[in-house]
Amino acid sequence: MKEKIGFIGVGAMGSGMAANLLAKGWPVTVLAYRKREAVDRLKTLGASEVATARELAEAADVIVLCVTGSDQVQQLLSGRDGICAAEKPLLLIDCSTSNPAITTKLAEELSQSGIILVDAPLARTPKEAAEGTLDVMVGGSPEAVARARPILEAFSARIVQTGGVGTAHTMKLLNNFVSMGYSAIYSEALMLAAKAGLTPQVFDSVLRGSRMDCGFYQAFFEFVLNRNENAQRFAMVNALKDMSYLASFAQSVQAANPVGAAVRNSFAAAVSAGKGESFVPALSDVVAALNGVSLTDKNEPAE
Repeated sequence: MKEKIGFIGVGAMGSGMAANLLAKGWPVTVLAYRKREAVDRLKTLGASEVATARELAEAADVIVLCVTGSDQVQQLLSGRDGICAAEKPLLLIDCSTSNPAITTKLAEELSQSGIILVDAPLARTPKEAAEGTLDVMVGGSPEAVARARPILEAFSARIVQTGGVGTAHTMKLLNNFVSMGYSAIYSEALMLAAKAGLTPQVFDSVLRGSRMDCGFYQAFFEFVLNRNENAQRFAMVNALKDMSYLASFAQSVQAANPVGAAVRNSFAAAVSAGKGESFVPALSDVVAALNGVSLTDKNEPAE
């Protein structure tokens, strides 16, 4: 018999994940959400709905969290309407991109209340979430990961076990560091190209199909070339949050990470410019504008 699943965070990623759980026979209860469309659609697929995290915990054996980060996770756990107030043993699967230091600390604290924490952050996009083909990194004890695996398999095509609790959130930050690093490099290179009168089309004609080409590059340039704002649906404010978590991790292990600081500052500039809710490829426009050029206008060679 399948365990009862509580699902919190039915946004762009979570709604597709919860729908896949329902389609594969898992009983799912969702937490009330300010955007009703996803909740109402999931209810038509068989989900139940509750008003508080405590009620959700009382109705579930396993809770899947798909929220922004550690702050939101901690808020859901605490208070008289929080998950811990239910005072029952649970498996908690955190699919958020959280701070690994906080994840490790939470796992230790929750274990004293019979709550087992597994970190299982996601890679890929809402499209793969809907298709049930996400990549998932998972950290935790072998027993906890084995219990979580059938649930994760409902919405993923690839599961990579990273080690103990907290290691998956660390690996997710490293994954995002690489991808956000590419974004910052692409954006700065495109700005310099524009300064020289080289168009994004010329830039792309050299890199596409070369050893520098990759799936991430192609998605980024789907925005740069074709202005497809949905090519990479990841907000720059969340990129800044993740790079700030990375900076916190680097500080905790006393590592010098100057490239990480530079990448973080690129997104901090974008958020400070009021572009935080724009998706990551729009960083290219922010960097260009800060330097007095445009990627959509015909640029003349620099004097």
